[in-house]
Amino acid sequence: MPSNASIRAALAAAAACACLAIPGAAAQESYESWEILQSRFESTGGGGIIIGEYNPVIVGNKCVTNFTATEPGGKIHYNVVEFDTVQVQGGTLCTNGKWRAVDGSSSGTTPLRVFIKDGVRRRSP
Repeated sequence: MPSNASIRAALAAAAACACLAIPGAAAQESYESWEILQSRFESTGGGGIIIGEYNPVIVGNKCVTNFTATEPGGKIHYNVVEFDTVQVQGGTLCTNGKWRAVDGSSSGTTPLRVFIKDGVRRRSP
């Protein structure tokens, strides 16, 4: 018959394994280690699209910015993105971004997240 110490050790190991399977139980990201967000960068969607004029600001409980998406051939699309905000690590995480064309012709989501703290904007890796 196993000892009480053996049973406690087995239960502790099982609990540790269960924590690893719980979403959000992983180590928290260090948002301040993300690179500084530039207002011009390559689209997360690829295809040679360049995002420009990307300067998110917090408005109420949202994080928003107008921006351009320029195709390799030079055609420019005017868009707006709106993120949900979450207070974390002394700043604001802009997440779950949804964008749409200003003319209403298209819309979608973005995996990009932005962390704003003390006026500094950082982008997710």
